[in-house]
Amino acid sequence: MSMTPLIRRLTPIAASLSLALPGLAADALDLPSFFSNGMVLQRDQPLKIWGWGPKDSEVSVTFAGQSVTTRIADDRWDVVLDPLPANATGQVLVVASGSTRVKIEDVLIGDVWLCGGQSNMEWRLRSSRDADLELPAADYPGLRYFRIEPEGVPEPRTDIPVSDTAGIWQACTPETAGDCSGVAYYFGRRLHRNLGVPVGLINAAWGGTMAQHWVTRETLDTLPTMKPFIEEYEQKRADWIEGGGIEGAKKRYEADLAAWEQAAAKAKAAGEKAPGKPNFKNYGDPATGRIPAGPLNAMIMPLAGLPIRGALFYQGENNSFGETWVPFQETFPAVIADWRRLFGDDDLPFGIIQIAGWSTRRSMTYDMNHHTNVVREIQFNTWRSTPNTGLVVSFDANSDANIHPRRKMPVGERSARWALSQVYGAKDATNPKLPLDWHGPVYRAMEKGDGRIKVVFEKDGAQGLRLDKADVRGFHIAGADREFHHAEARVVDANGDNPSVEVWSADVTEPVAVRYAVSNLPIGSLMNSRELPAFPFRTDDWPIKPHHGEAVYQVTR
Repeated sequence: MSMTPLIRRLTPIAASLSLALPGLAADALDLPSFFSNGMVLQRDQPLKIWGWGPKDSEVSVTFAGQSVTTRIADDRWDVVLDPLPANATGQVLVVASGSTRVKIEDVLIGDVWLCGGQSNMEWRLRSSRDADLELPAADYPGLRYFRIEPEGVPEPRTDIPVSDTAGIWQACTPETAGDCSGVAYYFGRRLHRNLGVPVGLINAAWGGTMAQHWVTRETLDTLPTMKPFIEEYEQKRADWIEGGGIEGAKKRYEADLAAWEQAAAKAKAAGEKAPGKPNFKNYGDPATGRIPAGPLNAMIMPLAGLPIRGALFYQGENNSFGETWVPFQETFPAVIADWRRLFGDDDLPFGIIQIAGWSTRRSMTYDMNHHTNVVREIQFNTWRSTPNTGLVVSFDANSDANIHPRRKMPVGERSARWALSQVYGAKDATNPKLPLDWHGPVYRAMEKGDGRIKVVFEKDGAQGLRLDKADVRGFHIAGADREFHHAEARVVDANGDNPSVEVWSADVTEPVAVRYAVSNLPIGSLMNSRELPAFPFRTDDWPIKPHHGEAVYQVTR
């Protein structure tokens, strides 16, 4: 089969597509850029294929022994082919209308996963810690990815722009795999190897985005916590238009640049540091970029209706600044609900990667009040309250204060454990009677007594409960004064029905609450026999006042 990185399609009219417009010219026949050479289509589901063409003309789609004909209405057509089993041999899909034929080559049938979020999902394999070892061996013709260039627009798009590295399908080879999302690559590689079927990865992530950027505007307008953010965005847009739009922006930029040149010259003469130079990007239209629903409109909406196997989402860091965690309580669950609606599957498997952390510890109080703890707890509660989702711990993959942990392999592999166990029903190869373990210990309850607290975990995920090298890290304990102290801990009933940890401190004689790995950059040593880490938890429901802003987080149990 041909494994060369493809050009979109070699048809006379392919170049006429205007990607920013809602449709195509009436005399054009074409498909979205996703439907192109080397693509992976979803197995075992009805295959929806669509495009544009001359109104009232007939279009036929032929693939894998099936042929379907339809008439084009309003310049848009779509057909549905019968489900097909996995097939790693490249096939040809042909779309024809009149004398025009669009030929798509090297099409595989397998599992398609949408991998979205912000920078830790966007982070490419070539920049990950293990790239030096992985790239030379990244030769997987049946593992392919479709990278979407980060962008945000005010209205939904119908297609995805094409460039040398985006909007095209790439097979994972030592030459191409470096541009794939690192987390997505390790996730897909494990699925590909374990399932033995082609895997297609859609990389749709953008650094610096918040959850509200991945939710439809229709939904955002119904969320009370989003009202001030929507109003701020609308005001900026109105002010920009009133200020003369792009022409007014150019004039303001030129005036500011001239003022800067004078200030810089004055500073230089005085031997002082010059002020920051104006950047024209900061004068652009507020209706583009990281705006409410903007990235969803540009990067997800063109794929709406596409049959996929599931989604993997790694986002939350940018909702950990200021009071942006406040709407996260509504917008993060809304991401799942909206994506399921857009892809026509109320039970679409949705894997959540819990954010890691960054910075350094200043004090216990500061760290426990950090916004990251609120975001992680919202992610945890969303997992527990939303069917057919999973939550993947990542805090232990960060070895320093960087907001971008470079160890993407454990995150991708744990995500694959979730998918293999919960989506595909994989069993433990060492004991086929048991399901494949995919997560670590989950807090269930606490028992107070004799100056200690016994923390009880759910049996599922806590078998073989232990402390890494018997080293107690991450536990804190408090009395009625709500002042937390570093605590000692020991494992109790590691393999029984009530796996537990007993926690105490000489500084707290009558403890009432325990917290574990509640920190901006958590440290924790609790795990199960598979060395899958325990989820951060707290036994209390006390309000948390993050150190930036005035809002107070209160969870309802």
